[in-house]
Order: sequence, then C-alpha cells, then structure tokens
Amino acid sequence: MTPSVTSTSRFAFGRNWRSFLEVLTDARIAEAEASLKAMLGRESLAGLSFIDVGSGSGLFSFAAARLGASRVHSFDYDADSVGCTAELQRRHGAVTWTVEQGSALDAGYIARLGQWDIVYSWGVLHHTGNMWQALDNVTHLVKPGGLLFISIYNDQGPVSSGWKAVKRAYNRGTAGRVAVTAVFVPYFVSRGILADLLRLKNPISRYREYRRTRGMSMTHDWADWLGGYPFEVAKPEEIFEFFKTRGFNLERLATCGGRLGCNEFVFRNARGRARREPRTVRAPGVPIMP
Repeated sequence: MTPSVTSTSRFAFGRNWRSFLEVLTDARIAEAEASLKAMLGRESLAGLSFIDVGSGSGLFSFAAARLGASRVHSFDYDADSVGCTAELQRRHGAVTWTVEQGSALDAGYIARLGQWDIVYSWGVLHHTGNMWQALDNVTHLVKPGGLLFISIYNDQGPVSSGWKAVKRAYNRGTAGRVAVTAVFVPYFVSRGILADLLRLKNPISRYREYRRTRGMSMTHDWADWLGGYPFEVAKPEEIFEFFKTRGFNLERLATCGGRLGCNEFVFRNARGRARREPRTVRAPGVPIMP
C-alpha cells in the first residue's frame, strides 16, 4: 500500500530538512539525545536496536547511534529526507546504520523489516494520508517487550479543520505558499513577542533557546507546520484505546495541554504480536461497510 495523497498535494518535507542540516549543531544534537533519553527512560541505548519510521532530517537516528544503539535503520517516503538522513549517517560513519526509502503504509515493506527494541516515529504517521493504517502497521515492528515512541497531532476539533484548510492552500502552488507564509509567519512572530513581553522576557531569547525543544529549529518547524499535509489528528484517548486493543501498555505520556501541537506517547508491547495478513484499518467510530 502506498500513500493515498498525490505528490503534487504533499508537502516537500525533505527540502525543508535539507536546509535544517545547515544549522545543525552539536548543541542541537545533544538536545535530541536528551529528549530521547527522557521519554525512553534510558541513559543509553547500548545493545538495543532502533528503527526510525519517517526519519526526516535523520537527527533522531543520529542521536540513537550516538547513544550506542547496536543497530539503526532509518526510512522515509520522501527521497530528500532519505538523502538528509544518509548525509548524517555519513558524518557518523556507523556501519550498523542503514538508510533507505520506504513507506509506513507499505505492509509488505514493513513485514520485511523484522522487529526492533525501539520503534520511533515522531510527528510522521499523521502525514501519511492514512494515519490509522500506518499506526497499525508499525505495531508489527515492535519486539515483545519493546517500546514504541510516537507523537500525533492533537485533535482540536474545528481548529484542526481550519489548519487542514490552511495546509491545503499552502500546497496548491507558489501563490498559496506565499499567501499562507505572509499571513502566518508574522502572526507567529508577533504572538511570541507579545507573550514574552507580558512575561518580561527578552523576545530574542525565544529563538536562541528553541533548540532546547528536541534540538529543532523554530523557522524550519514553522514551515513544517504550515505546509505539513496530509494532516490528521487524534484525541489522546483514541490513541490509548487503539494500542490497548493491540496489546500495548502506555509507559509515558507528554501532552500539549489540549493546545496546538503533538501529544507524545511511549507504549510497551506487552505481548508478542503474531504475524498476520495485512488488513484495512479504519478510524475509531467509522463503521466497516459491507
């Protein structure tokens, strides 16, 4: 199965991440490592295998390799993202780190990858065009007792629907991209300045300190947010129930407080999942038609 959204309406995530590599510093890498350690509850990944589903820039594959993972595999649907990850692999020189192009919606490809101690997919599966199917597919990558670390956009109801319309407009062509950027980037900047002034905080420090959020770049995250389409969302309770029925227990949770952004989940595979034929998965509450 391949993504259901055409390439012309899909955001070019990899192009955004290529420019991010130009601002990638040791400090950003250290912050990425710290965020992995905090959510996984481990200071080291020594002796553990790590698979990065939708590797993007490759930053977190890189962080896993630096934390001592015995084997790292990275894949992404976007060819430019694969190139970004391959560049970080070259810088690291890890012989146990493989990088290739692949889709979380391709059940045959997923089946060939085997099972892993840590399956990581941050802010990816809601961009596939079929989020619930992608979520089901990646459960098969997790070893019995292994961990699944995912983040999924928070469902804000009508607000989320509005952002979906914005993202569609951004990806309709140059005019849409320019218009959306011209409206929302000034909005993001002015909102941040106002919030900082109310807190008697230097507004410039916001940009200097943003790398402390997983080592990322604010401007690249803005582009990722505005253009990030396909776009799907879920309530935390929907994610809980989805994985509970598949034998996964929640170990850690970091929410965005009901606001704009991603909720982060770490699940443990509480039982071994038998291999089975791929099946169609529908969103919670959507009936299966005869």
